[in-house]
Amino acid sequence: MLPKTDWAALIPHAGTMCLLDAVLAWDEHTIHAVTEGHARADNPLRGTQGLHAVHLAEYGAQAMAVHGALLARAAGAKTAKPGRLVSLRDVQLLADYVDTCDGRLDVHAQCLQAGEASAQYLFRIEHRGRLLASGRAAVIHPDS
Repeated sequence: MLPKTDWAALIPHAGTMCLLDAVLAWDEHTIHAVTEGHARADNPLRGTQGLHAVHLAEYGAQAMAVHGALLARAAGAKTAKPGRLVSLRDVQLLADYVDTCDGRLDVHAQCLQAGEASAQYLFRIEHRGRLLASGRAAVIHPDS
């Protein structure tokens, strides 16, 4: 397990906007992260009615960012290339609000393609084995 203190400085998300708590496992193609931040009152994505499931796409995107950063670090890079989320596809939301889910959420991402300029991932977020959201996301790595 990699705690947030191990990888948080590698991604641009900071403070409460760093939504993941730990990485349970990762390899060249996949990452499994966990969080209990969905239930926190100070969650920056939370609205007056709670945390809508549409925001789980951001959890998936952050898992992608952490995966890319861990890969870059493993390859000897001091920092990872910043990315910009440019596309979400085939997103399925199987819940309305997720802040009432007790315990952790499991955030999985699988790299479909990664290169110098872009990456594409599948993501899924589960609570106790129940699928809450899934989809595909693409990120570009701008030169600037």
